[in-house]
Amino acid sequence: MANDTGQENTEQLTTLRTQIDTVDNELLSLLNQRAALAQAVGTLKRGTIYRAEREAQVLRRMAAQNSGPLSDKSVMFLFREIMSACLALEHPLRVAYLGPQGTFSHAASLRQFGHAALLQPCVSIDEVFHEVEAGNTEYGVVPVENSTEGAVNRTLDLLQTTPLFICGEMELRIHHVLMRKVEGLDGVRVIYSHAQSFAQCHDWISRHLPGVAQVAVASNAEAARLAGLDASALAIAGEEAARQYGLQCLFTHIEDEADNTTRFMVIGKSDAEQPSGQDKTSLLMASASASQPGAIVRLLEPFRDAGVSLTKLESRPARQALFPVSVTPWEYVFFVDIEGHRKDVSVQAALERVKTEASFLRVLGSYPRCVL
Repeated sequence: MANDTGQENTEQLTTLRTQIDTVDNELLSLLNQRAALAQAVGTLKRGTIYRAEREAQVLRRMAAQNSGPLSDKSVMFLFREIMSACLALEHPLRVAYLGPQGTFSHAASLRQFGHAALLQPCVSIDEVFHEVEAGNTEYGVVPVENSTEGAVNRTLDLLQTTPLFICGEMELRIHHVLMRKVEGLDGVRVIYSHAQSFAQCHDWISRHLPGVAQVAVASNAEAARLAGLDASALAIAGEEAARQYGLQCLFTHIEDEADNTTRFMVIGKSDAEQPSGQDKTSLLMASASASQPGAIVRLLEPFRDAGVSLTKLESRPARQALFPVSVTPWEYVFFVDIEGHRKDVSVQAALERVKTEASFLRVLGSYPRCVL
């Protein structure tokens, strides 16, 4: 009886594997058909066929049509990679990011552009902006805010003076890992990490590693690299950095806030040309009479009256390059994110009114809301 059962199982497995092979062959044929169609689109457009709004629409549509058992997230991930590979046939996208490999910016870039993109690590946020401005890459990925630590001020400052636009966003859940070249905590003398990561893991470090020296470095990936050279050192970084530099993951999820999330923005020479249906628009504006009572309210009222929701309001000291006259101390500009695309009727109406109140207004870009 046991042998009969075993033979039946073997026959069933053989049948199932044959069916899988048939489906795989069909998938391969369909993928190449899709790639050929993408090439044809690229030929008609005479250049790269990357359209952030189009990709967002495809991903949302696939998730809406998904009936399982694959999760919506898995389906969107697979289609992101398919689109990335199709784009690479025509022109692999060059994307600058805050490196080196293994940083959270690296992970965000892969999520947005897929593994077929040519990702170029940079040593600073400034360099990411420069590479895109100079045309060395088509796009750049920079962190803009963290749910625990707030805004990334250097990114906001550079957005004041760059000619680039925001053309995409992504959100990445940040899980910090304590790692080391060897197992255990014996003989530890120093911890390397980025300053923001130290802040995000402050309570955990205080409880478990009191008195151990903390050395802030340019990136978490750099921290992992340094820990890989010194058996007495620890690093706080992501799991990808541990794999990249051959380190042992001693403790995972050591961030103080379980929902710790960083928002990244994609910068390029143009924003999303058309609405995707679920969009955001980022603005930079200043009031001519900011010191007068109600000046900021007057800048914001047009959005309320037009039924446009604000999702972010952040102030930064004004940069001289923005204004034709001298900027005095304590003058500020406001970064505002609103729901909707700049071509939406309600957004257009709000912006026309804001122009009458603002001494400076620039649309930094319209782009699809975070999808994956």
